Amino acid sequence: MPSYTFSHEVVTLWYRPPDVLLGSTNYTACIDMWGVGCILFEMASGIPLFPGSTVEEQLLLIFRILGSPNESSWPGITQNMEYIKHDFPYFAQEPLISRIPSLDSEGLSLLTAFLRYDTKSRISATDALTSPYFASLGKRVHRLPETVSIFTLPGIGLTRDLKCQSRYVFGWSLSMNAN
Repeated sequence: MPSYTFSHEVVTLWYRPPDVLLGSTNYTACIDMWGVGCILFEMASGIPLFPGSTVEEQLLLIFRILGSPNESSWPGITQNMEYIKHDFPYFAQEPLISRIPSLDSEGLSLLTAFLRYDTKSRISATDALTSPYFASLGKRVHRLPETVSIFTLPGIGLTRDLKCQSRYVFGWSLSMNAN
């Protein structure tokens, strides 16, 4: 997987991974996978997971929900000067299911795989596509050309989830009516 060096101010703040928020400028596709996890949560719940307005607030939201990183969850974090400089308080991990009870166990497992601190252990796009979470869509979804929408397949659609509404957004569920 190619790696590039850019400014650390890429990706919209709400979807920016903690490694980039703490100054990493070495990018691979794993930074995008964090954003995919944030979008998966938002699509399923109707609200953003980490709606920070500053880098520090963004990091606090991430750590408050996912728990404070440590050498086990993020090798090298205790030597990261940006992390040390902020002197963040300790947060225990909050069960994600408490924030998104509508997500089944497969969806929750996939979400957790996207939102890993260690970039090397974040799920890849290829592996995410084979997640059991997408099994109900059938194998034909994997044969679609990249330029063709999943919604061209018979029986697949979006259903508005009225239980997951906020002031701004309605939650949506992907539904499958036929094999």
